[in-house]
Amino acid sequence: MTQVFKFGGASIQDAAAIRRLGELLARFRARPLVVVVSAMGKTTNALEALLEAAREGEGDDYRDRLETLRREHLAAVESLFGTRTGPVTERVEALITELDRRHRRHAGRERSFHYDQTVCFGELLSTTIVSAWLEEAGMATQWLDARELVVTDDCHQAANVDWQATAERVRGLDRDDGRIRVTQGFIGGTAEGASTTLGREGSDFSAAILAHCLDAEEVTIWKDVPGLFNADPRRFDNALQLEQISYGEAIELAWHGAKVIHPKTLGPLQQKAIPLTVRSFQDLEAPPSTIGRDTRFDTQTPSLILREAQTLLEIRPRDFAFMDEARQHDILGRLVEAGLHAGLIDSGAMRLSLCLDGHPERLEPLVASLCADYAVARRDDLTLLTVRHADDALLAALGAGRDCLAERRNADTAQRVFPGSQCRGTWHIPA
Repeated sequence: MTQVFKFGGASIQDAAAIRRLGELLARFRARPLVVVVSAMGKTTNALEALLEAAREGEGDDYRDRLETLRREHLAAVESLFGTRTGPVTERVEALITELDRRHRRHAGRERSFHYDQTVCFGELLSTTIVSAWLEEAGMATQWLDARELVVTDDCHQAANVDWQATAERVRGLDRDDGRIRVTQGFIGGTAEGASTTLGREGSDFSAAILAHCLDAEEVTIWKDVPGLFNADPRRFDNALQLEQISYGEAIELAWHGAKVIHPKTLGPLQQKAIPLTVRSFQDLEAPPSTIGRDTRFDTQTPSLILREAQTLLEIRPRDFAFMDEARQHDILGRLVEAGLHAGLIDSGAMRLSLCLDGHPERLEPLVASLCADYAVARRDDLTLLTVRHADDALLAALGAGRDCLAERRNADTAQRVFPGSQCRGTWHIPA
């Protein structure tokens, strides 16, 4: 059965990383194998800056950024291929020329359309180089344009997949002819041929789309960490790896802000019970983490999630009336319109409390709107702690010395809001 591998920008950030990728793939001889690749390193950020420069006019800033992008990719080619750069250099130069042409053509169009027609070149460039290097290393490959495989609507920057059309386009990629299929993450295309992008975590989603349509055996996402953890290792000094959790548990963790796999990636895999494994490309012997159907291990280890720079709003009707369904509908509708997500929602007879990410450009208009019709109390610079599968002793230990400003709890999840000043530095998970 087909395996789908996904490699992010960190795993191909330069020529040395691409060599390591080739060495890794040489160890996996099973076919069929589909490899989904992101843009190199911070290329997407560079393309977004190039986009803004193009929309302001093709001045020196635009030309300098385009030339930097060209030089960086050609430097990787030269480092990999030495004097044998000819065909690969020609393909990279052709892509840079086409990127420049598209900026000229689309700079006057709406930004989301312009974005999708140009930012996609990061993945096209990276896969061109990676595919050529795998061939150089003795592995037969087939380069595929994801814009011709993943069919979407024209909702640019957050395109929706046409699953039936996509399944028809990818049919046959699971035949075993000895070649590795190399394609791009994050991008797709409309039936009319316009480029689209898939939004947040789009490359992981691309891998899931292809796996779903091919009835793959497994998806492996290769990262610079060995797997998934029960807390952010940068904030918790004794975070533990979760070697196995269920789709549902992973979705819960992602919903509450954990840096795991985005729910839209898990959905297509869960539908067909395709496991997702997270492995380290730096240490192939490290035990991986697997997300699948098995729920037996979900409650064995509590998981902790910190979300900082939070704002707590306590909203009350001005006429001292109940916070009934109609008022909650009105308030939450405004939240949706503002494009904000509430990490905590708690209600009482005469109040509704919301803990929100502090995005000023979205938060301030929302607060102004609510203040016009409700009495609003506000606290800024807060930290939201979410704990899955906690007992009372753990919650008491985590809250010691901290002032709880809001709290919500159900059978599986406990949430508390603390002043940010009381939550700095490294945390320790009590035994």
